[in-house]
Amino acid sequence: MARTAAAGKAIQLKINAPKAKRVSVAGSFNNWDDKSFSAKKNTKGEWAVKLNLKPGKYEYKFVVDGSWVTDPKSKCQIFNSMGTQNSILEVK
Repeated sequence: MARTAAAGKAIQLKINAPKAKRVSVAGSFNNWDDKSFSAKKNTKGEWAVKLNLKPGKYEYKFVVDGSWVTDPKSKCQIFNSMGTQNSILEVK
């Protein structure tokens, strides 16, 4: 799978989902591909994924065992065309 360009800023997104079996992140930075950025689970049940993104604003969601969820730590969200919300990430 294609990753974002190497010239960017390292970003880490985390979500607490101790009972989850699979977590990934999808967003406008990867054409909403829920398989290209898989998160890794630590011993505390927190999942993390590292991204390398160019400056800009991105919409994203976590995909937790197939369910699309907004980032509970995100301070900014926006409604999408599906009638739900996406989290917003701004990279400077």
